Amino acid sequence: MATITNETVNHAIDYILEHINEELSVDDVAAHCHFSKYHFGRMFKEQTGESVYAFMKRLKVEQSAFRLKVEPKRSVTDIGYAFGYSPSNYSWLFRQQYQTNPVNFRRNCYQATIQHPFFHNTFSEMESFEECNQKITVKTLPDYYVVYERRIGSYRYLSRQWRYFIEKYREFVNADTQFLERTFDDPAITDQNGCLYDICMSVDKSVSLENTFTIEGGKCAVYSYKGLGKHIYAAYQTIFTVWLPQTPYTLDSRSGFDIYHMVDSESGYMELDICLPLK
Repeated sequence: MATITNETVNHAIDYILEHINEELSVDDVAAHCHFSKYHFGRMFKEQTGESVYAFMKRLKVEQSAFRLKVEPKRSVTDIGYAFGYSPSNYSWLFRQQYQTNPVNFRRNCYQATIQHPFFHNTFSEMESFEECNQKITVKTLPDYYVVYERRIGSYRYLSRQWRYFIEKYREFVNADTQFLERTFDDPAITDQNGCLYDICMSVDKSVSLENTFTIEGGKCAVYSYKGLGKHIYAAYQTIFTVWLPQTPYTLDSRSGFDIYHMVDSESGYMELDICLPLK
């Protein structure tokens, strides 16, 4: 697990995510950050462990795989085109990363999801649509101005990371503070050591730290989660593979986030809202 402390690299990652569906070159990203391609490339790899090109290539295929999963009625060809791939190129690149083609990936994604080590459900099944739907409300959320720290790697030590984060920014905590986590990947699709996420805490807009940004609210499916932390993965996967395919809703390009309401560090019990932006 690595903490990405260089804000230029963080801005570059944000830029890549915002333009993931476009033809984007390493030169484009370096120019956006006002650095030479070579200096920027060294800086990026030092922080992320990947070259800019490898990062963009991996992210693009992973994001397309996620769309295959959550938009089962959309054709493979259409999803490939949306990410800038011809059918033959898409199948070849996809196989390079996942050792299978997009059609078989989609066909097997439900089974792969429940066989993942993060899926701790004893009965090896997800909630029904009805059970999931009772916990979801579609609502319009506000924007959240936050201080954040970005991590890339496994979620394994997340509780420890939260303790360090809260202690570091304790001076900004007040009665209205909200604790959020912004996620960019589906760990059923992205290797656990490559997951990108932001640990966040709402702060007053007068706070002028370098590592602040606004999490965009808007229309979201909000799943009210109450349970052990180890079961959050199953809740997410139920939304992705059971709830979304049976609703008229489609996820948009904004990143999802969690809003924590209560955490018992001893038992692992927590209450939070899983917020997934909708078109």
